[in-house]
Amino acid sequence: MPRDGTATRTKLLDAAQRLVLDRGFAATSVDAVLAEAGVTKGAFFHHFRSKNALGRALLERYAAADAHTLDSFMAEAERVADDPAEQVVAFARLFEVAAGDLPQLQPGCLFVSFIYERELTGEDSDALIAHSIGLWRARLLAKLEAASRTHPPAAEVDLPSLADQVFTIFEGGFVLARATKDATALRAQLTHLRQYLELLFGVQAPEAADEVDSAALIA
Repeated sequence: MPRDGTATRTKLLDAAQRLVLDRGFAATSVDAVLAEAGVTKGAFFHHFRSKNALGRALLERYAAADAHTLDSFMAEAERVADDPAEQVVAFARLFEVAAGDLPQLQPGCLFVSFIYERELTGEDSDALIAHSIGLWRARLLAKLEAASRTHPPAAEVDLPSLADQVFTIFEGGFVLARATKDATALRAQLTHLRQYLELLFGVQAPEAADEVDSAALIA
């Protein structure tokens, strides 16, 4: 069981994340976070010296969770398939299957909420976000390169750019679903991605990818 101090810090971070995803960092005041979390101002400043320090802690926690999600889904894709091309497709399929739950588990992209407010969060935040994106690029590029060696692509393709596109579709899908208030939008975009990868490499998603409780991989 976490100590009271740890529990209070978590409550503040959870409350701040809900508010930032809903209204943005600039529009989220410390008082609003206190009201949402149900804690005192003294408790806030015990854990965070400023609102910007809270924002940095939010990004660090989100980046760690994002890296965990990447690792978990890739490990599961490697478990259900041996072929690198099938693993790439399975990776996309796992997210596609999970997309029905993802908007509730993760109602938006915290990175997006901070990128356009750099004057409030500073270059350190930009570097943290860029590092997280780099993790996705490197992991996906390695898998795409392995896939292209065993299954030459059906069309000429820039693999580094394709690695970035995979990340972009995941993140953009959240924005689209949120903006249109259409919970099915994210899954539809992931379906397009999975079908493109299947056509590109001439493989199908392993049936086992449909049987995994993908949402559990995020925890």
